[in-house]
Amino acid sequence: MSECTHDCGNCSANCGERQTPQSFLEAPHEGTTVHKVIGVVSGKGGVGKSMVTSLLAVLTNRAGYRTAVLDADITGPSIPTVFGLHDRAMGTEDGILPVVTPSGIKVMSLNLLIENETDPVVWRGPVIAGAVKQFWTDVLWGDVDYMFVDMPPGTGDVPLTVFQSLPLDGIVIVTSPQELVSMIVAKAVNMANMMDIPVLGIVENMAYFECPDCGKRHAIFGDSHVQAIAEQYGIPSIAQMPIDPKLAELADDGEIENVYGEWLDGLAEAIRG
Repeated sequence: MSECTHDCGNCSANCGERQTPQSFLEAPHEGTTVHKVIGVVSGKGGVGKSMVTSLLAVLTNRAGYRTAVLDADITGPSIPTVFGLHDRAMGTEDGILPVVTPSGIKVMSLNLLIENETDPVVWRGPVIAGAVKQFWTDVLWGDVDYMFVDMPPGTGDVPLTVFQSLPLDGIVIVTSPQELVSMIVAKAVNMANMMDIPVLGIVENMAYFECPDCGKRHAIFGDSHVQAIAEQYGIPSIAQMPIDPKLAELADDGEIENVYGEWLDGLAEAIRG
């Protein structure tokens, strides 16, 4: 058989290069074992993806599992803020050490590496994607039961890098109640299908506001479409989160680990199942 030139137009259909799909999966750092990797995605920004990522990690940690968060939203890294982490990550000759939250969740984010938290990240796509891969390959995560990956919105370079480079066991889609959202969710679902990664659930954030006086729920941003979207795309688990000033205050103050609510309990259990 002649030497492969990687020009498939010149060889037969049974060529090994054609028969074996190329894997882009990266191995984690030596000594690291991550049993389950869950990506948290959104089709657009501003829907509370980082909030949902953090709360899922908190719930999983409370259930007794060793939990970690990889902040892949390089240009908008908000995970350290909601956990109240301001110390810079340290390293050894072997690699980078994640910063650990008060309750024991391991976190890695670009904001834990740069000198000033407010410094902008003016990088092009390939550099950003490379940084995300390094968070997976160069960080000494140790033994982790569940890692949640806070991905940037959309379907560009960095989400594609995460889908291809990390062994995702499933994704959770975060959205908001507007009618426009069904089209945006479809893009995320279709991307997951292209990568053969299951969609484990969908979270509709800012779904309602509950009056503190009478307890009645008001759909500030319109009626919910999450049930119909879940049925349309065969998404097994759904959750709704309210507009809650107290929740926003705790996140802004870096006290996400002090949030208690039942909004994501069912989804967290489904992920662990």
